[in-house]
Amino acid sequence: MTDAIVKLTDVGKTFWRGTEAIKVLDGLTLDVADGAFHALMGPSGSGKSTLLNLIAGLDKSTAGTVQVAGQNLSQMNDGSLADFRARNIGFIFQSYNLMPVLTAAENVELPLLLTKLSSAERKKRAITALRVVGLEDRTGHFPRQLSGGQEQRVAIARAIVNDPKILVADEPTGDLDRKSADDILNLLVRLNTEFKKTIVMVTHDPEAAERATTTLHLNKGALIEQRTKGAA
Repeated sequence: MTDAIVKLTDVGKTFWRGTEAIKVLDGLTLDVADGAFHALMGPSGSGKSTLLNLIAGLDKSTAGTVQVAGQNLSQMNDGSLADFRARNIGFIFQSYNLMPVLTAAENVELPLLLTKLSSAERKKRAITALRVVGLEDRTGHFPRQLSGGQEQRVAIARAIVNDPKILVADEPTGDLDRKSADDILNLLVRLNTEFKKTIVMVTHDPEAAERATTTLHLNKGALIEQRTKGAA
């Protein structure tokens, strides 16, 4: 069994609405092996996106421990979490969040502006990331000149340009037609199998979940089912 790159132990998350406590996650324990591809499913409000945000270091648990890539996120301050995200996490969202005034290559290069890399090295890495997602011929195109599927590929190139350990994807195919969605899912499978990226993906789409090696079902903040391909 591969070592766990994500280890959640008795994790709880409570939000407050005035004096009312809203428990979103309740005593959740989960291990994600290094190199795994997990799909998170469940009804709206079940805690899927909250769980994703905890793994990505975008939010902090109110109970339990969240360990990712050997670090205890529960004990980090905001500055340390920002540094952790920059080094370890690639983000893919339903909305592509591309800058309309920047070309595909410039959008991909954005995360590298926070590094000490030279301009030439940043551009080289951006082109490499676009080549991986099959858009080397679209480097100079602006988002308005791309299809939805191509925009999501640019967003994925931006997510991998820093060579993160983990990709977190929140409904990455939610805005796409079936063919474009399948193309994106094929790309995620390739990033998982060929480039050994650990992927945790929230989805409502059963066809998307089928691409993952493990499917987790959440309901009312608890893990109610975990199904792994090939498991008895």
